[in-house]
Amino acid sequence: MLDQLVDAALQPRFVATVLTGIAAAATVFTLVQPLLETDTLAKRMKLVSDEREQMRLRERERLSNRATLRSEPKAYMKRVVERLHLTRWLGTETAKAKLVLAGYRGASAETAFLFFRLVTPTVVTVLALFYLFVLEVLDQPFLIRTGIVLMAAFVGMKLPEVYLSNVTSKRQAQIRQAWPDALDMCLICVESGMSVENAFRRVSLEIAGQSAVLAEELALLNAELSYLPDRRVAYENLALRTGLEPVKSLTTALIQAERYGTPVGQALRVLAQESRDTRMNEAEKKAAALPPKLTVPMIVFFLPVLFVVIMTPAGIQAYSMMNK
Repeated sequence: MLDQLVDAALQPRFVATVLTGIAAAATVFTLVQPLLETDTLAKRMKLVSDEREQMRLRERERLSNRATLRSEPKAYMKRVVERLHLTRWLGTETAKAKLVLAGYRGASAETAFLFFRLVTPTVVTVLALFYLFVLEVLDQPFLIRTGIVLMAAFVGMKLPEVYLSNVTSKRQAQIRQAWPDALDMCLICVESGMSVENAFRRVSLEIAGQSAVLAEELALLNAELSYLPDRRVAYENLALRTGLEPVKSLTTALIQAERYGTPVGQALRVLAQESRDTRMNEAEKKAAALPPKLTVPMIVFFLPVLFVVIMTPAGIQAYSMMNK
């Protein structure tokens, strides 16, 4: 029986039939396999696209939750400012410019600043009087304590300005960090055929994940370009709101491009390269400044410990030899 099966399996006709069936099955599998396989690359690209859309939605929600230009001042602050006429006594054009540089716009920001310019020195002066004349913390003559109170009042007057200066520095540093990337994206948009308005709108959406402050400024610039009769005013307002030289250079280039018809792409390319070089130079300066800054900590903290580690075994040996 086994011999008959082996003979039948070795017949040429049976072998040809088996090979034909195998070839047909392989052909069908080859044709059906692409339909059964899942497109992994397409899935990954869809996941990346969905994640980017979610990030944009989150950034838009975060920007929408920020204070708007139409936010109303607090009622009690507004009442105090109007009754005491603080706008006449404490309000200055310099203060308004500082508020704009710090990112605070509208009537609410100016009212809050004037209110705190009145309240902060008052509170600091009252605290100084309480500690020096009621609790008598310092045993000093009357004139010295009076001078300290006057100094405290002066410091209280300067505290709101110091706060605005710190906020402005942080805001400008964030804009300066993301500015070269924004210029590169704007260059790509302009060279692809977009108008300047569409380029700024697109860049404001894309740069929001890196710098919400710069995205807000570009969105505001796009809005001003849409409704202001003179586009030059919108560019100049951007330079005034940021107070940065790279931004002023861009606004000057855009104004000249619209006035004389010069190509915008070449100017954007040059400005982007200059901004990147400036950012790299600042990073190199910070790296070069590290060794001098580390000298004092090393002398104060490392050298005493090193001397202790080196001298302690020698001292122990000398002490043991003296005892012998």
